[in-house]
Amino acid sequence: MYVAMNRFKIILGRENDFEKIWHGRDIHLDKVPGFIEFHLLKSKNNAKHALYTSQSTWISEDDFSNWTKSDSFRQAHKGADRHSDIYLGHPKFEGFEVIM
Repeated sequence: MYVAMNRFKIILGRENDFEKIWHGRDIHLDKVPGFIEFHLLKSKNNAKHALYTSQSTWISEDDFSNWTKSDSFRQAHKGADRHSDIYLGHPKFEGFEVIM
């Protein structure tokens, strides 16, 4: 299995805006080959920002990679830049192979 994660640093006070974006978003994953599950995770805030992580689990890294090249990926991410005022920088991607 493969786990893909993006970390988002959100301006303090804008957490509800970020969460509303995700609640109203069609992530287009339910019919993607190799997709297993998705979670949006929230950490405790620190003095500088709120930290969120999107986590998707896949059968393989190839399945994830294929999704990033698909129309479903483009649809899920269209218009993402219009909310740039709530982010502190770009999301940070991390990918992990599941070993246990």
